[in-house]
Amino acid sequence: MMTAPIGVFDSGLGGLTVVRALVARLPKESIIYVGDTARVPYGPKSPDTVRRYSKEIAGYLAGEGVKALVVACNTATAHALPMLKETLSIPVVGVIEPGARAAVRASRGGPIGVIGTVGTIASGAYERAIAEINPEITVMSAPCPLFVPLVEEGWLDTKATKQIVKTYLKPLAATGIDTLILGCTHYPLLAERIAKRMDGVTLIDSGAEAAIEVAMVLQQAQIEAPPTASPTYRFIATDAPEQFLRSARGFLGPAHTIKRVETLSVS
Repeated sequence: MMTAPIGVFDSGLGGLTVVRALVARLPKESIIYVGDTARVPYGPKSPDTVRRYSKEIAGYLAGEGVKALVVACNTATAHALPMLKETLSIPVVGVIEPGARAAVRASRGGPIGVIGTVGTIASGAYERAIAEINPEITVMSAPCPLFVPLVEEGWLDTKATKQIVKTYLKPLAATGIDTLILGCTHYPLLAERIAKRMDGVTLIDSGAEAAIEVAMVLQQAQIEAPPTASPTYRFIATDAPEQFLRSARGFLGPAHTIKRVETLSVS
């Protein structure tokens, strides 16, 4: 059990930023990552559809013998996390509650902002998570759907990207938020650009916060990989593995190399 891998899944490539955070924090842990590239994006899809997709991929990863599951997709966390926790016998960690907790800790008393996909923002999941911690905190949310295609195209510093970031964030900046949750795993790749538009605002990377929670969960369950472990990494796409392979480095960073992407067929 201790040397079993951690399972991670996302609707596409964005969850690789969570893998990056996991590798940095837990360098001895093996990881199996599934990107549901055949059915990306999850954001505009109905909650029932997202739950069905999530159940299918979580079931596959459980069958591969993972010792814990990370739902690296904000939309899947919003709609499917309770179901997955009920149906799986392993620890399941999402990205919303860790991000919400970190934002409440970081806030200096002002409103907390949340940006994400249309589906994540419409779900109200971050508002609920923050209200459970401190119902007095005001939450200001804004969907930023164009951020995902910009990141996947690698357009991190173009004039178009700068203008779109400005357009999306200007109303939020005017609300006086002091903390901003990056409620999509793609968004950390735009963090530098976002920070320039949100001067003095603390940015919260939900994926990085989830990695911290995974470390705590493994420790509490006493299923951490031993110091002598030699970690392995498997990357699986449900469609277009060659495109996944080409794009993955931008998400994982130059320190990580992927030599092969497996394919998982989904209905």
